[in-house]
Amino acid sequence: MSSTSSPKKETPLSTIEGFICGGIAACIAVTVSNPAEVAKTRLQLQGELAKDGGIRVYNNAFDVFAKTWRNEGIRGMQRGLGPAYAYQILLNGSRLGFYEPFRRNLNKFVGRSADDQIPFTSVLAGASSGAVGASLGNPLFLIKARMQAYSPALPVGAQHYYKNSLDAFATIFRAERFRGLIRGIDAAILRTSMGSSVQLPSYNFTKNQLISHDLFAADSVWTYLVSSSVSGICVCLVMQPADTALTRMYNQPTIRLPDGKLQGTLYKNPIDCLWKTFKTEGVRGWYKGSTAHFLRIAPHTIITLTMYDVIIGLYKKARTDSEA
Repeated sequence: MSSTSSPKKETPLSTIEGFICGGIAACIAVTVSNPAEVAKTRLQLQGELAKDGGIRVYNNAFDVFAKTWRNEGIRGMQRGLGPAYAYQILLNGSRLGFYEPFRRNLNKFVGRSADDQIPFTSVLAGASSGAVGASLGNPLFLIKARMQAYSPALPVGAQHYYKNSLDAFATIFRAERFRGLIRGIDAAILRTSMGSSVQLPSYNFTKNQLISHDLFAADSVWTYLVSSSVSGICVCLVMQPADTALTRMYNQPTIRLPDGKLQGTLYKNPIDCLWKTFKTEGVRGWYKGSTAHFLRIAPHTIITLTMYDVIIGLYKKARTDSEA
């Protein structure tokens, strides 16, 4: 007489496992998306607070690519890649690693099953996990933004030259101590919370709809690609104004006050930056570099979320094989 055993219930990933898998996926993605991030940063700073648009150094995202490649080569195209890797490990490791624990615990807090997909708790979990990552990675994003803005050939905005990431840390710390490394953290939390609030919820919603309507199989690459493409569009639309404010907050020139502290000369906080940008440049000022932003966020989101699912699948298979 033969007996059948019930399938073993899959053990969910721990927070640290999700953090590591998310960090690896994000590093793969940022290698591809960093040139578009350089273009976005420079376009966001071009014509800053200039009613007439200021001097137009770059015409569009593709013009940035062409001029940067011609004048600075691959080094210019990949400026800030070092701190970008470290930032992505902290940001997306946190965003992808903490999202599920936050969401499940929020579900339990409101008296629902941990497995239920509830829009409110999903958005709140996404925003919360993003805020954690933004706080941890703020010094790295600050350095990355300044390094990407720097151009020895065609400068736009304030220019900060650093030999490398360590030199940037040391220079900022000498001038402003710890306060300098957390400059713009309020803008970073606003930006990342807005983006994270829609990234995973829109990805999971789209994926569930594709699977439930039998459009694609659960493990199909097309499921990952379509879901992450929709997620990338949502993130770009929601996050762009806060992203522009963050870039300008990080890169603004500073003056030393009588008490020895350094203060930004243009903006007090991200809301002040958004308001001044709107007054002088209109809504278009908020969406400067939006094409470059989409060229960055679309492949970055697609690769990150697709590779995250692939890496998770490989990791779970390896874990199951080792336990067998």
